[in-house]
Amino acid sequence: MSEVSTKTLMEDLRTLVADAEALVSATAGDVSDRATSARRRAADSVESARARLAELEEDLKKRARAVKDDATRYVQDNPWQSIGVAAAVGVVIGVLLGKR
Repeated sequence: MSEVSTKTLMEDLRTLVADAEALVSATAGDVSDRATSARRRAADSVESARARLAELEEDLKKRARAVKDDATRYVQDNPWQSIGVAAAVGVVIGVLLGKR
């Protein structure tokens, strides 16, 4: 999953949790058994989603750090190869932009 789509998913989940919390708060005045039961289930679901979202966010941060550390280590171990790859990518981008 790309970083942009991951960030979008995280934003959407945060919005969903906030909307569910607002719905639970808005129905707090209804004291019927069905409403109370539904509010309790919704509140439980919101809390569970919030906890899972925090776990997911932490996992993604750990993975990003690991990838960054691996890339840094590779560049430090192979500086000339890294320079060559960067130069090749620059040439390809230059050629593609030059054709416009």
